[in-house]
Amino acid sequence: QEWKNTFATWDPQDFCNISQVVLPMDVYWSPPIFILERVNGKNSNLDFVTVKHNGSFNSTQPFQVTLTCSLMILKFPFDTQMCNLSIASFLYPAVTDFVMKTRRTPAEMMKDSHSFFLTDGEWKFTNLSIFEYLEELNNERFCVMTYVISMERRPTLYILNLILPTCALYLLDMAVFFGPISLEEKVSFQIAITVGSSMLAVILNDILPTSSNKPPIIGTH
Repeated sequence: QEWKNTFATWDPQDFCNISQVVLPMDVYWSPPIFILERVNGKNSNLDFVTVKHNGSFNSTQPFQVTLTCSLMILKFPFDTQMCNLSIASFLYPAVTDFVMKTRRTPAEMMKDSHSFFLTDGEWKFTNLSIFEYLEELNNERFCVMTYVISMERRPTLYILNLILPTCALYLLDMAVFFGPISLEEKVSFQIAITVGSSMLAVILNDILPTSSNKPPIIGTH
């Protein structure tokens, strides 16, 4: 966060050429912001702000946060999801008191995310868009910034552990059904294949999220 306070300025030549100081956050006013989709999270203990001689304030507070996001898993495990992260402040109206603007472009934020945060794991960070708008509440308008994050699932693990074994079972089922073996052997193989398919269905049910209205195609076949 960066903001200016015209009452917190000084001439560095009058104070041993000191051009900036680090102070606790509660010494001066700081912008109160909220994440609308936040469920819970862990805030950092870096409650300090850098104050420059021209009245510029700079505060960096890294923290982890859990957000709510509606998932569409129809194409699982080849799905792409979009989640919103909305930052707002409903204490000061945007028209008269408080205006928020982004400092960096989406391309710059994408580069930082790929370099430091979202390079590993199940999801691949594919795109980031930023929308700035005014939200009306109680006949007043407030600034809101929404970051739309696009993520693509990495399907390799699901292909190896789920799709390939399922295809192998179906091929084995066809081979047994049309193979030149006795009826008793066919029944035994069919029972074994049914048990294997049931186990894969249980595994699929455990790994799929339950927050989607439409089940995945792989789960309906």
